[in-house]
Amino acid sequence: MNCLRAILLLLFCLALPASGKNRHCMLRVHAEANAQDTSVFSTSVRAQLSGKEVAIEKSARITESDVTAFYPYPLGNGNFGVLLQLDEHGRVALDALSIERRGGFLFVFINGRAITELQIDKRVSDGQLYIASGLTSADIELMKKDWQLIGKRKR
Repeated sequence: MNCLRAILLLLFCLALPASGKNRHCMLRVHAEANAQDTSVFSTSVRAQLSGKEVAIEKSARITESDVTAFYPYPLGNGNFGVLLQLDEHGRVALDALSIERRGGFLFVFINGRAITELQIDKRVSDGQLYIASGLTSADIELMKKDWQLIGKRKR
């Protein structure tokens, strides 16, 4: 009986990666959290702009699965910015965040690195997220494997 359970568990684990889409580029956008939230809901990170410890929500509001296309901007010295086009879920999430959290910050992580923090100063309903700098050519190459370029037709 235990052997049968082990085999079923092994088969289940092997089937998991086949059902999901392998991603090369990881994107996480976290909203600023209330500093009084418990560690269950928030964690602290060092803000790049102020250098202070700030609380962010543990759950990302926008991830790489919400991105449909991108457009990189070379800035020189191997540094890039990027415009991300979000799908409907991402567009709605960004729109809601820009209304609910106006005046707060969003913290953007790409491939495990803190890239930037964005202050929410107006409603964003077009589903586009602009990251002004902080990306490398390696990040852009990984994005090319996952998303199409904005303005380029699918093959």
